[in-house]
Amino acid sequence: MSVIIALAALTLLMVAAYRGYSVILFAPIAALGAVLFTDPSAVAPVFTGVFMEKMVGFIKLYFPVFLLGAVFGKLIELSGFSRSIVAAAIRLLGTRQAMLVIVLVCALLTYGGVSLFVVVFAVYPFAAEMFRQSNIPKRLIPATIALGAFSFTMDALPGTPQIQNIIPSTFFNTTAWAAPWLGLIGAIFVFCAGMLFLQRQRNKAQRSGEGYGTELRNEPETALDIKLPNPWIALSPLLAVGISNLLFTQWIPQWYGKTHTLQLAGMAAPVTTEIAKLTAIWAVQAALLVGIIMVLVFGFQAIRGKLAEGSRSAVGGSLLAAMNTASEYGFGAVIASLPGFLVLADWLKSIPNPLVNEAITVTVLAGITGSASGGMSIALAAMANNFIAAAHAANIPLEVLHRVAAMASGGMDTLPHNGAVITLLAVTGLTHREAYKDIFCITLIKTLAVFVVIGIFYATGIV
Repeated sequence: MSVIIALAALTLLMVAAYRGYSVILFAPIAALGAVLFTDPSAVAPVFTGVFMEKMVGFIKLYFPVFLLGAVFGKLIELSGFSRSIVAAAIRLLGTRQAMLVIVLVCALLTYGGVSLFVVVFAVYPFAAEMFRQSNIPKRLIPATIALGAFSFTMDALPGTPQIQNIIPSTFFNTTAWAAPWLGLIGAIFVFCAGMLFLQRQRNKAQRSGEGYGTELRNEPETALDIKLPNPWIALSPLLAVGISNLLFTQWIPQWYGKTHTLQLAGMAAPVTTEIAKLTAIWAVQAALLVGIIMVLVFGFQAIRGKLAEGSRSAVGGSLLAAMNTASEYGFGAVIASLPGFLVLADWLKSIPNPLVNEAITVTVLAGITGSASGGMSIALAAMANNFIAAAHAANIPLEVLHRVAAMASGGMDTLPHNGAVITLLAVTGLTHREAYKDIFCITLIKTLAVFVVIGIFYATGIV
């Protein structure tokens, strides 16, 4: 019964999200409904001590990233930088390659260490402009961005700095470059299968006479008569964000050390900060500030008349995106604390093959929590020792466990209640009903890829 309660809460949230209801409202309703049927007396304490604690903690850490990402994306729109880069890409590659260009731009940014959420804000203006000029349905933008940002560069490509590729290293004593050949094979599979699917959907839409769309929401705002800047100048802020992110990631620990103690005259007690836990977040924030300054410097003439209105729009969009994701994060924390979740986790331990066991466990828990990093953290914290023992018994290198765990976390994590999916749809001005079907197909490709990698390892022994 406890498992049914947990799954019912998950189903309610997914259905509500798909039908267009606010996740900010339905995440606590679904989570607390599950608590009500489990232990009615725990509803209020769980709401305050678990749901709100995790929700507020997420906002505390990540809202500045959402805000700066939204401002950066809005300035890219208003300055005409997005239109300049799109025009150059179309001249170079033609309109037939619009989807490929967007996937590659997303991949470049995420592999450079830029947060997935920031990529959504930064790339959407380019994608909207390119899809409009190429007459590709706007509803395919989320799936295209998802393929470039939420898949192979997130967890498959060796060396990617995304958190999904870092978490396994703390459990298996590996590095971000673990199992490089398997990771590369998995990345190629996801990229090729994803591009074939997207091209198939585009061709299908063209045969039916479907264009970019008419009843559109949250379209980029670039004046038609604006003088477009040089494409290299327009591209420079994006490159600066990626490069600055890498540099600040190295510099911040050198500046502050392992910990930093803050003691100002008016403070009753000092505040000690563990720098390692915040390096990635601070680096992204600093990199986005560099990008924003560059856009303002190079594109101020085009921006200045709309700066006030544009900044208000960016702030509103970032608040909605952050609150949506934070609510879903709180939901995942509540579900993970229920007895039904623990029963399900214990049941998953019975799968005999160690790599298949790890893959299914991680992707199922990521799907239930709606978070790749959250589901993987829960799975590895509970079962990493079991995975390691089984791997040693079967002579499986721990590097393979690392790569399988990372890729599995990016499998079924992108169900309708996933925070990144909700943010992506909110930023692009689309609904689950309009665009989620294609995102789900990318999700299926990502999920299949980890089992392809497992099969290749057993067939060849390649690592």
